[in-house]
Amino acid sequence: MNDEQDKKLAALEALLFVHGEPVSFQKIGKIMDVGVEEAGQLVQKLEGVLTSPTSGLRILRDIEKAQIVTKPEFGGILEQFIKEELDENLTPASLETLSIVAYFGPISRSRLEYLRGVNSVFTLRNLLLRGLVERFPDPHRTNAFLYKPSFELLKHVGLGGVQELPDYEKFQSVFQNFQTNQNQTNLAT
Repeated sequence: MNDEQDKKLAALEALLFVHGEPVSFQKIGKIMDVGVEEAGQLVQKLEGVLTSPTSGLRILRDIEKAQIVTKPEFGGILEQFIKEELDENLTPASLETLSIVAYFGPISRSRLEYLRGVNSVFTLRNLLLRGLVERFPDPHRTNAFLYKPSFELLKHVGLGGVQELPDYEKFQSVFQNFQTNQNQTNLAT
């Protein structure tokens, strides 16, 4: 392989890792500025690269989409890690994520990550596994999800709904102003 090919494979690996969900070859092609056929070929090449025993990842794919996942042989160690994570108290990152989802949900992962400034895939998965957050398909974007606080969370903290959160209206107003300003900035550029 040449440097250009190596860069494309590294970019694809990063894209699949950050997305955390299946990505269509069409979307990969659009984001990487390559054709759908080349996107499929890149996925196939990355799949070959990740078969190395030095990688803990592999590609899960079908005819039109791919996802980066962990290799099955590491299931035991990952299960132990997740159990330990679930037995511990919520981390500051989890509390921050949970607060954003509670006050601004339903919210997309990309919007959440924009607000937090960091990748939130693992944190969201942790909250989903704990039953504190629910996800559902985004009606406006295929292959995307929206996140909202679960009934279990509301029950646990003794609330009848998110509207009963402290200063809920204030935060909603701030968020609406933020979105309006962002939309105006996007229109101006």
